[in-house]
Amino acid sequence: MAKKVYPANHAHPRYWGTWFAIALMKASAFLPWRLKLAVGRGIGLLSWRLAKRRRHITDTNLALCFPEWDSDKRAEMVKRTFVANGIGILETATGWCRNPEHLRQRIAFRGIEHMERARAQGKGVLVIGIHFSTLDLGGALHSLFFPADVVYRPHDNPVFENFMTRARRDIFGAAIDRHDLRGVVRRIKSGHVVWYSPDQDFGRDASVFAPFFGVEAATLKLTAKIARMTGAPVMPFMFHRNPDDRTYTLEYLPAFENFPSDDEVADATLVNAFIEQAIRRHPEQYLWLHRRFKTRPPGEPSVY
Repeated sequence: MAKKVYPANHAHPRYWGTWFAIALMKASAFLPWRLKLAVGRGIGLLSWRLAKRRRHITDTNLALCFPEWDSDKRAEMVKRTFVANGIGILETATGWCRNPEHLRQRIAFRGIEHMERARAQGKGVLVIGIHFSTLDLGGALHSLFFPADVVYRPHDNPVFENFMTRARRDIFGAAIDRHDLRGVVRRIKSGHVVWYSPDQDFGRDASVFAPFFGVEAATLKLTAKIARMTGAPVMPFMFHRNPDDRTYTLEYLPAFENFPSDDEVADATLVNAFIEQAIRRHPEQYLWLHRRFKTRPPGEPSVY
């Protein structure tokens, strides 16, 4: 498939829809909380009805990861996942466009002592985040307690990329392109905390196969590589919206022990086990809409 070519002039009509979407995000960030939740639920339910392909991907992922669920329970979780990710769009807008200080009273932050202990080593810290629907709001809330840089995937649309990167730089100390390994290592070695989310499929060359909910999944080798290059402790970080839909829990667990090892598969398995543990708390808030099992071991057919 040919890559889209975008005009250099950001006022070009090609971008008018993008500018309108940005304006909506900025406006939605200041909606009353109940209205924000209602709009998010509406977006999620509409997407659930219309996005047949994403609904199929979500159902396939859940069938692989929770084979003990019957079809009715799985169908309900597919719907809840779309609703959670619809709310996540409004949460992202809030995280990008509004000072997170107004949510401080809604936060329970556990395990702060683990991060303080890791930072005291003076080697920088690599934080393992997860692609929950609350990802960007979670980063904004985290910034109220600890400064951090973030590793991200640039957006192809330059207008949205500029908006997204500026917003993330307001939240984090720096936004680092995921291809810029030297930049990540340099920031960590300078004593920074760097937030990195390794729970997506970036292909065979960058990965090893390790179990994820009992299914072999292409898992990035880069987590262990960064830890090896920097000597930094690797901190597992959980964050989710609570069942009351009004408050949030952020939690650091103790840094991984004996990580990295000399075994790439064992290291990837450890990372996946933490991610699985976090997902099981609130499975509907995970980004099941992406093809987590896109790359299959040699000889295995596509699951999608």
